[in-house]
Amino acid sequence: MKHANSFVDYTTDELKGILLLAEKIKQHPDDYSHILDGKKLYTLFEKTSNRTYLSFSIGMEELGGKAYNQLWKDSNFTIGDLMSEVKYVCRNVDCIMGRFKKAETTEGFMKNATVPVINGCDNTFHPTQALADMLTLYEKTGHFEAKVLYIGAKNNTYNSLSEIVTKMGGMMYGLTPFSQVTNVPADFYDKLTATGHYKELPTDISKEELKKVVADVDCVYTDTWVDMEFFTNPDYAEKKNQIINMMMPYQIDAALMEGTDTMVFHDMPIHPGYEITQDVMEKHLETILDEAENRRHAEKGLLVYLITGKLDW
Repeated sequence: MKHANSFVDYTTDELKGILLLAEKIKQHPDDYSHILDGKKLYTLFEKTSNRTYLSFSIGMEELGGKAYNQLWKDSNFTIGDLMSEVKYVCRNVDCIMGRFKKAETTEGFMKNATVPVINGCDNTFHPTQALADMLTLYEKTGHFEAKVLYIGAKNNTYNSLSEIVTKMGGMMYGLTPFSQVTNVPADFYDKLTATGHYKELPTDISKEELKKVVADVDCVYTDTWVDMEFFTNPDYAEKKNQIINMMMPYQIDAALMEGTDTMVFHDMPIHPGYEITQDVMEKHLETILDEAENRRHAEKGLLVYLITGKLDW
C-alpha cells in the first residue's frame, strides 16, 4: 500500500505511468468509467479549495466510485483521538484525501491508515498539484523533461513541483526571495541540487539574466505570495503588506515575458496585480485553466493506481 505525499517514495517510471494513465483516462473517459465501481473516497478539508473539492469529487464519480466529503470543523477529528478516528474511517472507505494545515496531520493519517492516503495540500507538500502541472507540461510540450522557472514564495507547491521536475529529468529553476516552508528535511534542497536538475537563482539576478532564463524554459510558474487562509485576514494585514512590498520586483509582467513564447502557469487562486499582472494573466488564462482542469485527470490516474495497485489498464 502506498500513500501520496512526497515523491521520494515514487520512481520515475511510476510517475510516468500515473501520468500516462491519466492521459488515457482523459482521452477515453468512457473506457474507464467503471474502473472504480463500488470504491469509496473520503475527503476531509481543514483548508478550503475549489479545485481540490471538485477535482476529487467529480473525478471519483467519473471512475464509477463515490466521494464522501467532510469539513474538518464538522468532524470528530476536532475532539477525538486521531489514531482511532483514522482507523475507523478506513473501515468504511478505500482511500482518503486530506487537505490539512500542517504536515504533522498528514503524517498522522498516513502512519495510522490501512488504506491509501493522499495529501491534498499541507504546509510542506502539494503532490496532486505537481502531478497536474507535469501532465499539462507533457501535453503542451510532448515530453516529460520540462524546464521550469518558478518565481515566488518557496512553499508547498514549489517543493512538490521541484521534486517532480527533477525526478522526470527536467530542469527546475527557483527564484524564491522568501520561504513559507516548514517540515522539509534539512537536506531536502541539497538533495535536489545534487541531481543536477535543480538550481536556485540569486535574488539579485539582473533583469537581463532573468529574461534569458525565461526565454529558455518551457514555463514560468508563479503562486500566491500570501497563503490563501491569510490573504483576507485583517490580523495578518501588516505581514501581508511587508511580503507584497518585498515581492513586487518579482511580479510576472509583460516586460518579463516580452519576446518569448514561454508559457505561464499558476496553481490558482490568482491575485492579479500581485504575483502576476492582469494582462499577463488574461493572455495565459487558457493554459492556466488547462492546468487547473488537469488536477481532475491527474488525480484520476493517481486514484486508480493507489486503489487498484495497477498502472497497466
